[in-house]
Amino acid sequence: MAKLAFLGLGVMGYPMAGHLAAGGHEVTVYNRTTAKAEAWAAEHGGSFGGTPREAAQGAEIVFTCVGNDDDLRSVVLGEDGALAGMAKGALLVDHTTASAIVARELAEAAAAQGSGFVDAPVSGGQAGAENGQLAIMCGGSDADFARAQAVMQVYAKACERFGDVGAGQVTKMVNQVCIAGIVQGISEGLMLAAEAGLDAKQVAKLVSQGAGGSWQLSNRADTMMDGHFNHGFAVNWMRKDLGIALEQAKEVGVSLPVAALVDQFYADVQQLGGGRWDTSSLIQRLRVLKGQKIDG
Repeated sequence: MAKLAFLGLGVMGYPMAGHLAAGGHEVTVYNRTTAKAEAWAAEHGGSFGGTPREAAQGAEIVFTCVGNDDDLRSVVLGEDGALAGMAKGALLVDHTTASAIVARELAEAAAAQGSGFVDAPVSGGQAGAENGQLAIMCGGSDADFARAQAVMQVYAKACERFGDVGAGQVTKMVNQVCIAGIVQGISEGLMLAAEAGLDAKQVAKLVSQGAGGSWQLSNRADTMMDGHFNHGFAVNWMRKDLGIALEQAKEVGVSLPVAALVDQFYADVQQLGGGRWDTSSLIQRLRVLKGQKIDG
């Protein structure tokens, strides 16, 4: 069992930190809203720190799970950041979906003080975090990855190293690009079924058993047809992730025309007031184009 710190108690981080505590580890948490850290500590029997530095002191591994590159820098760097509280030999593991650039930046800062770094973005959504069934995509040295994997297994369905620091973030970009295309395809397919007079939910159930099946189709078709989107992964966050992927693609000279198009479709959803809707809300854009009433 290890002494750990977990920084960032959002819809993903809160249950992930809980799994670590349930696994017998000694966990200290930090959250920008202290009341949430206090609530977590009361629920799971851990402790909380007033700053990232305070939470990280004495920890063998420090986990972060925040919003974006700037949020990540704010909890890791500076006099109150996690690195300032970490001892030589400690390991920083980042679960944020961020850029490969910031991953390499933080890895360099960690190495300068004798600490390791693994970028480890996750996929599986809130349900995956709560059920301990996340897919974790990692970048870092073999030794650092092995050390992190031994602890992350409490909330992992799958956990794999793809290369050096930054490789995990690039893998997560691939994940988001795939989701964007799939959800748009499902939206178009369901609209076609409904407008042709079919029971779209029945169609989705059958199609999900064949070559057209996917997690999104199996888990989102019914709510898409019912117009329910107050759950899951928000459009605002997907646009952030697709922006990172498109920048990475530009850097390596790869064209992502479908991802770029769907990113603009998500911008349309934001204009409909759906920034906090689940990513499956792409179908609402098609309903607007068709002139149908939407509930959201």
